[in-house]
Amino acid sequence: MSQVKADDTIKVHYTGKLKSTGQVFDSSLDREPLEAQLGQGALIPGFEKGLVDMKVNEKKTIEIPKEEAYGEIIQELFHKVPKDQLPQEVKPEVGMGLISQNPDGSERQLRVAQVEEDHIIVDANHPLAGHDLVFELEVLEIN
Repeated sequence: MSQVKADDTIKVHYTGKLKSTGQVFDSSLDREPLEAQLGQGALIPGFEKGLVDMKVNEKKTIEIPKEEAYGEIIQELFHKVPKDQLPQEVKPEVGMGLISQNPDGSERQLRVAQVEEDHIIVDANHPLAGHDLVFELEVLEIN
């Protein structure tokens, strides 16, 4: 029976949880399984490493330290934005998602980290940065 190895394309069901609280942040169980080719940078390193050597229909639980997931929280990715630079219809609240347009036209997702009287603090870190993660995996297909 074949096992997952570098450069394989796999289909996998997963449930991702925060290690600290057990809170589920994402799961493929209610939708199509994740399909990805290993070695292409589409998956976080710890997730990819956890899949290697698994067989079809095998299930396992892996722990991924933040260094092999979305990294540490980077303080330089917090920015102060004057409220008068926000669209008038936006009423910022902590945790709210915002999208910023970069000079090159690309977009960046931000979260409101703090709301003050005349400004807000936005966080450009990935929402899972700074967290150790746990994934329950089930390999469905290996190509």
